[in-house]
Amino acid sequence: MARHEGPRTGRPGPDRRRVLVASAVFVACLLCLGTLLAVFGLPGGHGDVEVTHGTPAPGVFGTPGTPGPPSADLGFGFTHTQFSADDGTTAADRTAARALAAQPLPQDQAIMGWGADNPEPAPGAYDFTNLDSRIALIRATGGVPVLTLCCAPDWMKGGRPGTTDWSKLEQAPDPAHYADFAALAAKVARRYPDVTHFLVWNEFKGFWDEGADRWDYQDYTRLYNLVYEAIKKVAPHDLVGGPYLDMDSVAPGQRTDASSVRGAWGSLDQRVVDALDYWLAHKEGADFLVVDGASTTHDGALDPDPFTATEKFAAVGDWLRRVGGGLPVWWAEWYVKPDDASWPADRLLAAQAAAMMELVEGGAAAAFYWNPETRDGDCPGCLWNATAGDPDGGAAQPMLTLLRRFAAAFPPGAPARPVTVDTPGVRALAGRTATVAVNTTGHQLTARVGGTTVTLAAYGVNWLPSGA
Repeated sequence: MARHEGPRTGRPGPDRRRVLVASAVFVACLLCLGTLLAVFGLPGGHGDVEVTHGTPAPGVFGTPGTPGPPSADLGFGFTHTQFSADDGTTAADRTAARALAAQPLPQDQAIMGWGADNPEPAPGAYDFTNLDSRIALIRATGGVPVLTLCCAPDWMKGGRPGTTDWSKLEQAPDPAHYADFAALAAKVARRYPDVTHFLVWNEFKGFWDEGADRWDYQDYTRLYNLVYEAIKKVAPHDLVGGPYLDMDSVAPGQRTDASSVRGAWGSLDQRVVDALDYWLAHKEGADFLVVDGASTTHDGALDPDPFTATEKFAAVGDWLRRVGGGLPVWWAEWYVKPDDASWPADRLLAAQAAAMMELVEGGAAAAFYWNPETRDGDCPGCLWNATAGDPDGGAAQPMLTLLRRFAAAFPPGAPARPVTVDTPGVRALAGRTATVAVNTTGHQLTARVGGTTVTLAAYGVNWLPSGA
């Protein structure tokens, strides 16, 4: 069965818009194994479909070491999508693996969709082939594995057992099957004992109540609580979080659906606030609070401009930490431009850097970049270039470098401080190991950043020694 990407996001509203540094020795061993471990240790390779019936398969790849208690403070990482570094040419996959292992990052993967096939096509019949491959890739490259518990097999939402209709990926399970989905989540937790971080569902997919024009937060919370209890029963120390709600916002000055959580970037949609309030009040428990969001408004606009709009991430992050009762705040996804916009690479990178600065200032404990990997061709914003069909693919791209620099300079809990800048259009933030400065304009600027004079190219992102 072919893998299916599934929509990146769906932001239902009135218009239904819609993841331990690896040692050099380990990496060398990985590369030497080459063909023997064709897909980084996947038993049988891609051609075999391992179907099990009821019996868990923990330790399929072995549990690497005996880590201490898991922490919710993971910092900057990324999410795998349909085409990643485990389904291309062998040479390109190895190149991408080297890039990932050079400075490991937390890596997230959904259990169904976005590179993983249906994990339970029929009740009690499991197919973890693709998910095994992704977990093997994460382990082999030294990343902290994170799993998003989405989406649901078709038979849990009215489909015929043994079939998968990918057009219905975003459909929520029927309430009568919430316990079945929770049981699948527990099965996944047992199968991968070194995976200790779980996100419950994705963007409330399938939980929009058209008639009431709001999120069905009661049913989502019912599903969440069953999954939370199921995971904690089989792995009490694993970390579970929700509600993975899109922090959708409306334009500045708009009153309809606007909440009191606002800034120059606009206002959070009140229906989002209501859904979060309900989940916070009725959840069985949580180890972190996870959301996602874009600097664009509900209608895809960037008000008043792309860089001011990124201030939403700091403002919403601060608000989430206040209302979340001390729960660490995770951003499962974050975006800086309209989906259909085509931006020059330098402008896109500058906007991403600005957003990451805001995520830091908003106190994010974790933030996962959605890697927009494509099977071939150009891919603006990708972490590495396409691995399929090109033996020279898999090379690290500027966004991976940026992600690494932020992960090193701004780990969770480390002090970050604003830096004095004498030139409008330049933003700067000092971290543990370096200071980042971003030119938000389309022309070259010279600025005094702290005590250092810096010349920044148009939309330039410069790194200075810590304390500069």
